[in-house]
Amino acid sequence: MVLLVTNRPHLARQVRLEWDSVRQRHVLLAPEGVLLLNHTGATILGLCDGERTVVEIVEGLRGQYNRVVDDEVRDFLNRLVAKRWVELDDE
Repeated sequence: MVLLVTNRPHLARQVRLEWDSVRQRHVLLAPEGVLLLNHTGATILGLCDGERTVVEIVEGLRGQYNRVVDDEVRDFLNRLVAKRWVELDDE
């Protein structure tokens, strides 16, 4: 599936975003494994609520970070969509 700017990404049903107190960082937990996230990745996924579009997520990040590259955000989400850890609702 191709990520469109009008898609509304959300975590797949079996995936959870959690704070790991041992590692002192956010992790993405799925039946297939664990993904350690940096602060930016956790922030992106925290905005993936199925309500916001990709464009709205990028705009939300621009309010928090000095430099936000649309392509990098889309690439990050595309990788998680390919793993089936993030799902996309249509426009």
